Amino acid sequence: MDNIKVFICEDESIVREGLRDMIPWEKYGFEFVGDAPDGEMALPMIRKLKPDVIITDITMPFMDGLSLSRIVMGELPNTKIIIISGYSDFEYARKAIELGVEQYLLKPVTRADMIKALEGIKQKITEESEQQNYISKYEQEFKKFERFSHRAFFEKLVEGSLSVQDIYEQANELHLNLTANGYNLVIFTISDANQSGYADDAANVMESLFNHFMQYPDYILFRCNLLSYAVLIKGDTDDLAQLGERCVDMIRQHCEEADSDLEWYAAVGVPTNRLSGLSRCYADANRAFAYRHLFPEKHIFTSESFKTEQYAPNAKDLDSLDVAKLDPMIIRNFVKNGTQAEVESFADEYIASLEIIENNFLFRYYLLVSIRVNVELALRETGVEDPDINFSMPSVDMEIATEEIRSRFVDILKSAITIRDAEAMKRSSDIIDSALRYIDSHYTDEDISLDSVAIASNISANYLSALFSQKVGLSFVEYVTKKRMERARQLLRKTDKRSGEIAGEVGYKDPRYFSFVFKKKHGCTPSQYRNGETEEE
Repeated sequence: MDNIKVFICEDESIVREGLRDMIPWEKYGFEFVGDAPDGEMALPMIRKLKPDVIITDITMPFMDGLSLSRIVMGELPNTKIIIISGYSDFEYARKAIELGVEQYLLKPVTRADMIKALEGIKQKITEESEQQNYISKYEQEFKKFERFSHRAFFEKLVEGSLSVQDIYEQANELHLNLTANGYNLVIFTISDANQSGYADDAANVMESLFNHFMQYPDYILFRCNLLSYAVLIKGDTDDLAQLGERCVDMIRQHCEEADSDLEWYAAVGVPTNRLSGLSRCYADANRAFAYRHLFPEKHIFTSESFKTEQYAPNAKDLDSLDVAKLDPMIIRNFVKNGTQAEVESFADEYIASLEIIENNFLFRYYLLVSIRVNVELALRETGVEDPDINFSMPSVDMEIATEEIRSRFVDILKSAITIRDAEAMKRSSDIIDSALRYIDSHYTDEDISLDSVAIASNISANYLSALFSQKVGLSFVEYVTKKRMERARQLLRKTDKRSGEIAGEVGYKDPRYFSFVFKKKHGCTPSQYRNGETEEE
């Protein structure tokens, strides 16, 4: 670590200069940065220099050492303070201790006394810095990809399956502040234009977005399914529209600035002033989100889209309609990427966009044929070898009402998505089984990572992260840590190996970080666990 900065505050110039000159600062890992004759003059200098250690006399004109210490510890709580005094009065020492000063030395202060005090403080600063680094590393590891507990909570929240009391209780347990006058939701997805699912480019943009949203308390980002995320917006009712626009702008900016070809879509819900209203808000946003299948060239949809004509195509009459040019990819893309929750909205808007359907029987029949063919093609393209769709075509001379077409359309889409998801479930189970086997064989490797497991499983890291938490109920990091801790507990109880040896055997290069994680997980140090100083087994 860098040299520790020291500042001296002493009204007697001879004593101040003596303190300054008696210590070879650099030799002991310190840097002398300045001095002042009293607290009043010292304070602005301290605020600018931000020293790690302040050595101050307790009695000085204008502002004494205790007053200076009180102010500094309020503004710079990590600064360590050494009080020196010519008084042996206990009351001074008591007040200094109450303030939390590190050392209280009586004059005359010898070089040996000062070096001893400084080395003790240096050791404490080093330990605190190391501890803070461990905390940062731990938090980074567990925040890089979403924690399953957070994802499960938000899934229930937007489903509407939690009471208001349950919402606040579970949010409190997860340290989530949801208190606000109003709420809204933005659903979005980012994917590589040339690949299905999440590619690494999209994952990098998502990680950048995650870190960006973390800076704003008005936004809480969470994953709502394998390929989509949502942002919970909370704030004053009058500010929700602006907050929603800023949220979408953030997504747009990150995607447009990425040095890759990305497909992205975002949909904004209808604001609500109740947490219990978020399920309706989510449903509205999801309905707007379904528009991306109909209008893939657009990126942003609002919950009002389906109530207006802003996206409606121009009406066509029978003579001008070239049915051969109807884009079959709209249906096929929906079968590949749509969800059961979007089926009704998609079917309504797709049929409504083909206004000629009301006036022409032959076109209605053709539409059913096109639906059947493209649904089967889409399923084969997703890996379903022999799609068994329960969909019977009416006779060509049979009159088909528009409502019946809509009903048949909904049924075949729901059936297709069920088949697609069953096939995906089978493939994802195979992927997770493969990933778990790899982790179980390599969790003791120091360099195991989500990326290395993803490469071994032939899948992108971000997609594996989402799939892993969905299937296993833990994030990748949580699972690997769980495996390492289980093995560590066995070794602690069944062998006499030192903690440092065990750390290396379970995948931790730094024994102190291993002890930090162990204590985080079990509430005791490895040695305390070995000695039975915990009830956890």
